[in-house]
Amino acid sequence: MAVTLHDVQQARQRIKDHIYLSPAPHSDELSRMTGQEIFLKLDNLQRTGAFKERGALNKILTLSPEEKKRGVIAASAGNHAQAVAFHATERRIRSRIVMPLMTPLVKVSSTANFGAEVVLHGANYDEACTEAMRLSAAEGLTFLHPFDDDAVIAGQGTIGLELLEQVPNLEAVVVPIGGGGLIGGVACAIKESNPKVRVIGVQTERLPSMLRATQSGSPVTIPAEATIADGIAVRRAGDRTLPLVQRYVDEIVTVDEEEIAKAILVLLEREKTLAEGAGAVALASLLQRKTSLNGQRTAVLVCGGNIDVSLLAKIIERGLVKDGRRTRLRIHLTDRPGALHQLTKIIADARANIVQTSHDRAHYGVNLGDTVIDVTLETRGFDHIAEIAQQLTSGGYRHERID
Repeated sequence: MAVTLHDVQQARQRIKDHIYLSPAPHSDELSRMTGQEIFLKLDNLQRTGAFKERGALNKILTLSPEEKKRGVIAASAGNHAQAVAFHATERRIRSRIVMPLMTPLVKVSSTANFGAEVVLHGANYDEACTEAMRLSAAEGLTFLHPFDDDAVIAGQGTIGLELLEQVPNLEAVVVPIGGGGLIGGVACAIKESNPKVRVIGVQTERLPSMLRATQSGSPVTIPAEATIADGIAVRRAGDRTLPLVQRYVDEIVTVDEEEIAKAILVLLEREKTLAEGAGAVALASLLQRKTSLNGQRTAVLVCGGNIDVSLLAKIIERGLVKDGRRTRLRIHLTDRPGALHQLTKIIADARANIVQTSHDRAHYGVNLGDTVIDVTLETRGFDHIAEIAQQLTSGGYRHERID
């Protein structure tokens, strides 16, 4: 194996004074929703907003004086970038980070603010990584791989040691998978300490690189896909992480984009916890009953919280629509004084709140003398929407829902 329990234990001693011991509280609400006994490991509360600090710092602390003097370089979609930038700058080590062109602005800005020189290059992580390795060779910088490195894997595995202490009688751990550094380290630490604990990995359905690797017996490169779980958008599993997954991980499942978005909303609304897409996939798998778990005491890793605000706004709005808490109706009415007033009275009597309106007299097949109004409403659920529709019909208004 690339990494042993001893390596993880050494990593913990090396980084413990510099890494936040993230809490793992029990959640009554999520336990009820999933059918498990849920404990959330909140590594989104780390200084840079993700678990990546553990592996990056452990790697940096193992560099030779000469390597530190020359500086380091990394490729990342965001979280590894910020971790390397922060901990390198803290130790006065020059850092350069190559990030894909479409990396969320919040991650690019944060990486630069932590002291790194940011280079935007490539359409995805793989292209950014190729450029970083080229610059590493050209400028003599030490390349810090985000997952396929023994010191990085061991650093991420410290989460497993913490969970064994924080969650009494732990029976299962659900871990997001990108390239496999996190689950490789965590699974090694847990299984070598207590083989009875089940370790389950979760990938985005659009990029199941580790699942494909386990099925084929070796890493395979899969086509690039866009996903809101950009932190685990890895096209090829690691050569050093795959053997760890093959040996220690009991099950790998996938979740789709809508399921990830729902989990982000559940964490935000029910737990007051902000997670990015990659940080929410573990919970998504349990909310959708994708795993074989059945009532176990389960630690769920919320491994990152660096989500772009504009994306979060879209997720919230779509989530409200899917829950029936926001709807849009297209209503036909006579274009005369008082018509709009009568319509809004019906809506007010139904106790719905108007968010936005839009009149149109020229499109949608409107007759001369008539108008159409699109009304966006805040509602209390699908029963409430049906009640509003019934009252509009009773009032003689032709209408349709256009969500």
